[in-house]
Amino acid sequence: MAEPEPPTPIPGARLLFSLDPSVAHLNHGSFGAVPVNVQRAQQRLRDEVESNPLRFFDRGFFDRVAHTRRHLATFLGADPERTALVGNASTGIAIALQSLRLRPGEEILTTSHGYGSIRFAVDRECARTGATARVVDLPLRASETDVVARIRAALQPGRTKLLIVDQVTSATAWQLPVATIATVAARLGVAVLVDGAHVPGMLPVEVDRIGADFWVGNFHKWAYAPRGTAVLTVADRWVEQIEPLVASWQQPHGFPDDIEWQATLDYTPWLAAPVGLFTLRNLGLDRVRVHNAALAAYGQRAIGAALDVAPEDLPDPGGPDVAMRLIPLPGGVATTQPEAVTLRERISDELKAEVNLNAWNGRGWLRICGQIYNRADEYDRLAESLPSLLR
Repeated sequence: MAEPEPPTPIPGARLLFSLDPSVAHLNHGSFGAVPVNVQRAQQRLRDEVESNPLRFFDRGFFDRVAHTRRHLATFLGADPERTALVGNASTGIAIALQSLRLRPGEEILTTSHGYGSIRFAVDRECARTGATARVVDLPLRASETDVVARIRAALQPGRTKLLIVDQVTSATAWQLPVATIATVAARLGVAVLVDGAHVPGMLPVEVDRIGADFWVGNFHKWAYAPRGTAVLTVADRWVEQIEPLVASWQQPHGFPDDIEWQATLDYTPWLAAPVGLFTLRNLGLDRVRVHNAALAAYGQRAIGAALDVAPEDLPDPGGPDVAMRLIPLPGGVATTQPEAVTLRERISDELKAEVNLNAWNGRGWLRICGQIYNRADEYDRLAESLPSLLR
């Protein structure tokens, strides 16, 4: 297998961000990074609010939010009328769960790769309604056919009310065949919620073509929006049933207005989000995607080789555009989440590198990301210094 070559750096990309240059920021997927021009656009909006709060909220505010919603939804290939702006993917999922109106005897099915806080949300909703939760195990890097077959076998028509599946898993950096899964579930009468937290800006996507009942995605990870910018898109049959987590003055207007209007929240992240998309398009959307995925692949191979991981044992991300990669740690290292957090903090403090570390399925896993502000030598330096830290 040929060694992956690092991509040609995008000129001036690092200067677009205000990141600490003494640190290798290799974990873009967790909290993203906001370009300086987007930060400035958001600050201008904050200044506008503070110069006359009543005018900001009372004149044209809803039109501006609707314009932003149309812009973001169109970027995703989603219907703006069936899309609402929310603070993050977890909020969108909480809204969908509440709106299901679960009953005793019904269940929610998730996978063993689901995001941790979503499991908490599912458990809470089940405890509140008398429904149950169940997890289907998916072996890491099972084939697409095996993934679909395992999920199909786990679905129980008449009992399984909702299936939650990640489009790109967070802890294991794996792109799942969500459109195929949604088709299979629909045939069995099971609603599907796709957690696309990492999708906007990273993957090309046409949300409405996936066929999910609910789809959520963050713009503040890979689409350069300020933090607190995400969308919830719902299928036609659910629109009238969607309820906000908090009732406010737009309650009589229904979806999406009653979801978006939450009184005195800070709406400047949403209104500045189109500047993030402008930045992404100005750089070249395909160019950025190719660069980031290639850089993550290079980093995975370099760090894996330093840890004596054979190339064939490095997990494949399941798609060419995934800009996150996974590296198994030596046996016995970071096998619990507290141990993983401790090791991540040591890497940050001692090696000046920010990475993601998780304990999954009894083993420690290092997740790295590629972004336009990263350089190949940052992964090389981590590969050189990490083995001694793990001894």
